[in-house]
Amino acid sequence: MARGGPKLHHQRRYELGRSFQDGGEHYDRVRPGYPADSADWLIRSAGGTAGAANAADVGAGTGKFTALLVQRGLAVSAVDPSPDMLAQLRLALPGVPAAEGTAEATGLADSAFDVVSVAQAWHWCDPLLASTELSRILRPGGVLGLVWNQLDTSVPWVHRLSRIMHAGDVHKPDFRPAIGPEFTGLESHLTRWEDPVTTEDIVELAKSRSYYLAAGESTRAKVRDNLDWYLHEHLAHSRGDVVGLPYLTQTWRAFKA
Repeated sequence: MARGGPKLHHQRRYELGRSFQDGGEHYDRVRPGYPADSADWLIRSAGGTAGAANAADVGAGTGKFTALLVQRGLAVSAVDPSPDMLAQLRLALPGVPAAEGTAEATGLADSAFDVVSVAQAWHWCDPLLASTELSRILRPGGVLGLVWNQLDTSVPWVHRLSRIMHAGDVHKPDFRPAIGPEFTGLESHLTRWEDPVTTEDIVELAKSRSYYLAAGESTRAKVRDNLDWYLHEHLAHSRGDVVGLPYLTQTWRAFKA
C-alpha cells in the first residue's frame, strides 16, 4: 500500500484507502507477511520483558504484523477501519481484541501501551493527527513502529514488475516518514528477504493493490495482460512455477518524547 513520493492529496489518499474496505480474504491470502526481525527490533527497543508488554497494532488489516507481536508474547489490541479486514483477523487470531478505528481516532485507553505499530498503513494516515493520537495511547518512553514491505526494485526484473503492477510501495533512498513532535529519535532497520510465490500469486498480488482496486475494468484487463506476457513470455516462467519474489522491509521506530 505504501507510497514513496510526496504527500498524497487528502481526498485522493482517502479514496485509495477506501479501496481496501472490502476483500479481506483475498488480501490475507495474497499479501506477504513480515520478517520476524522487524518485530524483534521493535520489541527490543521497548525495553523490559516482551511477555509483560502491551502493544497496539493500528491499521492492522488482516493481522499479518499483529501475529508476529502475539507470537512474541505481547498482549495485543488491534485496530482497523475495515470490518472486512477485521473479520479475517478475528478468524486467525481469536484471542486478540479487535475494534474499528483509525490511527487518528483509535478508541484505545490513555497511556496503555508500550509499543504501537502501524504496518503498511502510515501513508494512509494524517501523520500529525495520528502522531498526537498514538502518543496519547503510549506510555512515557513508548515506541512507535512504522513498517513497510516493498518490492526490492534493485533487482532488475522486479523493477520492471513493479512498474507493470503500478506498485506504489517503492520508497526513494532519502525517504523518511513524517511524524509529529510528540516523537523523537527516529531510526530505521532494513531486512532483505524473498517470498516464495507462484506466477499466479503475483497476478493476484497485483489485484490487491490500490491502483488495481480503484481502476476500471479496461485498466484492470491491461494490467493482467501485461503481467501474463511479462511473467510467462518475457521471463519464460511456466504457470505454477514458484518464484522467489525479493522484498525489502523497512522498519522505523521513534520514541514518545
